[in-house]
Amino acid sequence: MLEIKNLTCGYTTKSILHDIEFKAEDGEFYGIIGPNGSGKTTFLRTISRILKPRKGAVLLDQQDIRKMGLKELARKMAFVPQSLEISRLTVEEFVLLGRIPYFSGLQFIESKEDYLKARQSMELTDVLHLKDVFIDQISGGERQLALIARALTQEPRLLLLDEPTSHLDISHQVKILDLLRRLNKELKITVMMVLHDLNLASEYCHKLVLINQGRIHRIGSPQEVLDYRIIEDVYKTIVVVENNPVSNKPYVLIVSEEARDAACLTAKARRKNGASRGKDAL
Repeated sequence: MLEIKNLTCGYTTKSILHDIEFKAEDGEFYGIIGPNGSGKTTFLRTISRILKPRKGAVLLDQQDIRKMGLKELARKMAFVPQSLEISRLTVEEFVLLGRIPYFSGLQFIESKEDYLKARQSMELTDVLHLKDVFIDQISGGERQLALIARALTQEPRLLLLDEPTSHLDISHQVKILDLLRRLNKELKITVMMVLHDLNLASEYCHKLVLINQGRIHRIGSPQEVLDYRIIEDVYKTIVVVENNPVSNKPYVLIVSEEARDAACLTAKARRKNGASRGKDAL
């Protein structure tokens, strides 16, 4: 459904992404990962047409998104940003903004169908009980759910999210990602989201897109991408990768400088005493 051809893009005079080639399969759940400054958010902003490519094209259903009308694009694709500017709208009023792409030329108020779609989206995201509360009076996790509800009222086939779990505690992170996984599975929505947490990306995503220095470094399943050698090469830090005992997905363990030094001293002592080296991951 989504194809990126020979894409180069960036800001002002500086290119951030270079020669990107990518195809997204319908109904998949993608995690966009990579170090700070690698181009993850730029990648998402270009797909959503916020940024204009310097070279190449983004195709949705084989059609260049730059040549599509805004309403047509918004009916197929929805973008959930990192944060929400404070607004004196109730949650319901905010969620109803997602129905604007479906307004007819002379329509200025929401129809019964618009209210029904908004209610369904609020029920799915568990914010219906907040519908009459102002957006600036709810928590960060609840705002993120309201953002997703607004996106769902657009009835998109492709849902883009920029760090949907940033600044949230672990319970809200799990709640939001469980929701996205259900939407992907039950509504067949293709999901692409930027994540910094490699373990969350591993646990929830079918495929990972690892971006490094403005180029796609690796695409594949969590098992294929979250290899300790790949992570150490890209992130320039020592890690240990094990399998989650419940899901069997890769789990990345960081190794502090103090722990590395202690492990090295232990290994040296063992060698000095003639002990067998055994399995020495460091």
